[in-house]
Amino acid sequence: MKHADQKYIEALFKNDVTLLDEIYRKFSGRIKWMVLQNNGTEADAADIFQEALLSIYHKAKTQDFILTCPLDAFLYLICKNKWLNELNKRKTKNETFTEDDGYALGEDSFKLAEDYILQEQRYNLLAEKIAELGDTCKELLRLSWSGKSMEEVAEILHVTYGYARKKKSECMAKLIMLVKQSSQFSSLKW
Repeated sequence: MKHADQKYIEALFKNDVTLLDEIYRKFSGRIKWMVLQNNGTEADAADIFQEALLSIYHKAKTQDFILTCPLDAFLYLICKNKWLNELNKRKTKNETFTEDDGYALGEDSFKLAEDYILQEQRYNLLAEKIAELGDTCKELLRLSWSGKSMEEVAEILHVTYGYARKKKSECMAKLIMLVKQSSQFSSLKW
């Protein structure tokens, strides 16, 4: 069954500037975030996003392409695979994914979309609850989640290692409590 986002696929063919602009406004931010969180740059994210749109265009041009899930989920999956492929090339120059790996359309399209939406709702709830934390907790968690060691985090925050570890534990406990107290928590199948 054709998804309402099929209009974006048609916009690619028609070079509909209004809808193409909407694609970039609505979907590129999440791709940029994903690439930046995985050792990429803004330029990498822009390239991956553009390559994904070209892949969709070529796939739709050569096949009777019907989008059966939200474009957001489909585009994210393509970009994720393309970025993994790029990271793999940079790292080993050996194994790569094929163009169609990971985004064949079929019965799993709705499951993929549902999983993506659930993940997005969880992410939004988590971001909302992180915003409720104090500035110290937000900064400490941001630094520790960025891949820095606790020694580096302590140094950046000008605190002792022991204090940074204890404070992180307290911040995580507070965050978990806020998430679990949310009315959305049980519906998000954590």
